[in-house]
Amino acid sequence: MYDALLLVSFGGPEKHEDVIPFLENVLSGRNVPRERMLEVAEHYYHFDGRSPINDQNRELLAKLRQALSIPVYWGNRNWHPLLADTVRQMRDDGIGRAIALATSAFGSYSGCRQYQEDLARARAEVPNAPLIDKIAPFSDHPLFLEAMIDRTRAALAALPDGRLLFTAHSIPVAMANSSPYLKQLESACCAVAAGVGRTEWKLVFQSRSGPPGLAWLEPDVCDYLRQIRSDVVIVPIGFLSDHMEVIYDLDTEARAVAAELGVKMSRARTVETHPAMIRMIVELAAQEPPLCGPDCCAPPARRPVHEVSRR
Repeated sequence: MYDALLLVSFGGPEKHEDVIPFLENVLSGRNVPRERMLEVAEHYYHFDGRSPINDQNRELLAKLRQALSIPVYWGNRNWHPLLADTVRQMRDDGIGRAIALATSAFGSYSGCRQYQEDLARARAEVPNAPLIDKIAPFSDHPLFLEAMIDRTRAALAALPDGRLLFTAHSIPVAMANSSPYLKQLESACCAVAAGVGRTEWKLVFQSRSGPPGLAWLEPDVCDYLRQIRSDVVIVPIGFLSDHMEVIYDLDTEARAVAAELGVKMSRARTVETHPAMIRMIVELAAQEPPLCGPDCCAPPARRPVHEVSRR
């Protein structure tokens, strides 16, 4: 049915001099103070300006190319390889129809519909571009849950008595209200907790970067650690790879809070290239995805202008 699979991701800088141009791409058209951008840039400089997301996508590409009988391409929203360049290459290679996988399991404007808009914009830039269908959010897929349960079980083995915390990217409440994001997260957390034999768990949020006056999903993971002051197993269920928002916000900031409080913290790996994830993508790449309705994951009436995502 499809001639190719297109992996669509956020993108990230690969060296020190990439950081500011990358963030300028992320923030294009948004009224974000430059000092806030420079603050976020320091997170990348902490790791020599290199985001792990591109290497993680390369590893995923390699696994998918072994598992699939069709070509696999890769394009990003904010950094090279840029999506329009990849679509142009697909056209030149004779691809007529492709299926796209965005690196986001949950439905929200930024994690679902915005990728649809990215694909439409890229195709508009390329004459005779291939048709591209996007795979729907897959947070309830049994193989995604299998991979997540496996990662959670391993983290619990390192700290069996730790309280179970699931984390996801905080988004504005207005965005959450126009999408299935929160409902999907709660359902997935419940399934994973049951899969590891836990009845008690908590969903918390991380990586908020908006202005103080805007309502975002809470509680923040670091605030919650200070509240409970106990050993924790943190499971970043809302992320597919250990990119910057995981290794900085959890492995650096949250771990520092745990050390400050004198409590232990175990952090589950994200699903990345878990064998169940590869099987899931192969399965989804062979199916016609359901069409999103016109109101699915609609942008909120007032888009946040201070948000800075990092990958």
